[in-house]
Amino acid sequence: MEAVAGHVAARVPRAWEAIGAIARNTFREAVRDRVLYLLLGFAFVLIVGTPAVALLTVGSEEKIVKDLGLSALSIFGLLTSVFVGVSLVFKEIDKRTVLTLLATPVRRWQFVAGKFAGLALVLGLNAAVMSLVLAGTVLLRGGSPAELLPAILLIYVELCLVAAFAILFSSYTNPMLASLGTAAVYVVGHLSFSFDLLKNRMGGSAPLCDVLHAILPNLDRLDVKAQVVHGAPLPAGYVGAGVAYGALYTLAVLVLACVVFERRDFK
Repeated sequence: MEAVAGHVAARVPRAWEAIGAIARNTFREAVRDRVLYLLLGFAFVLIVGTPAVALLTVGSEEKIVKDLGLSALSIFGLLTSVFVGVSLVFKEIDKRTVLTLLATPVRRWQFVAGKFAGLALVLGLNAAVMSLVLAGTVLLRGGSPAELLPAILLIYVELCLVAAFAILFSSYTNPMLASLGTAAVYVVGHLSFSFDLLKNRMGGSAPLCDVLHAILPNLDRLDVKAQVVHGAPLPAGYVGAGVAYGALYTLAVLVLACVVFERRDFK
């Protein structure tokens, strides 16, 4: 029994080392991608230019700056998740480099986990840079950027969840279909309330609506931009519950991606 426990304990560090190595390589490849810098540049221009836009609109300038800044962080983070995420696995398959990698002791689930971890690091870096720019812009307008932290944290959780779907779709299809699938999940996730409306219109009996509502992610749970911008208090424990929901859903999607990738035949 002690020998078995020692063998398992020895394998765990090697598994994490493999995931870490793949994550670091994925991160380095992603930060060299011109598309990433293009998206980050557009986000930077939009956030910095929000005060000028606020002058042309009716309402509190500070609230408009916060709203547009958080929206920019969410939208450009989504584009990064889609355009970078859907190509991570497919690019390795298309170039046949995955065969060389999997010929080593690296397991397939470690490959998928490493790719996701690298993408999560990229999303974290992007979110951090854009958040700092937004915080500086808010400070210059006399506001408090600390109030934005709950929204920024949940936006990052949402982006990681979307990135997990991008990894899942890219594990078995081409980037075009993977992009459409990931975008569809994001749109439907923010329209989950429509299933209840459809169910009520159908007389309250719609099993398919119940199934879809239960299976598909409810991304509205991770969207608190309006509350943060307008200073509405969040219920106690709401942010923690949102983080837990997003993390567990992301883990489930990644497990499914690992299963799909394990069963894929490379010829």
